[in-house]
Amino acid sequence: QVQLVESGGGLVQAGGSLRLSCTASGRTLSNYIMGWFRQAPGKEREFVAAITAISWSRTYYADSVKGRFTISRDNAKNTLYLQMNSLNPEDTAVYYCAAKSTGGYKNDYDYWGQGTQVTVSS
Repeated sequence: QVQLVESGGGLVQAGGSLRLSCTASGRTLSNYIMGWFRQAPGKEREFVAAITAISWSRTYYADSVKGRFTISRDNAKNTLYLQMNSLNPEDTAVYYCAAKSTGGYKNDYDYWGQGTQVTVSS
């Protein structure tokens, strides 16, 4: 069993930055694929970013966030991060972190965080 606890969400003005954190307990995350998803009002959940197991060192991003968001992981702290820069109102959503042991990075995650609200004012 893996528990994921998120922090770092909040209210920010357009052009500002936030860093989301997701700390895991129960297992080490070194061999897991980790991802960030978001769901805006009236829309379905969408993929934001993912990072593969430590040894692979690969990252993936949705086109809408490339060049602005950076996903990373700290193996020693068992923590996943999402650095979000140049935020705009279209980034407003509930953000979720997730983990999985096998399969593709865009779906079928096994464990999910509780979600954290990010609101960007215009």
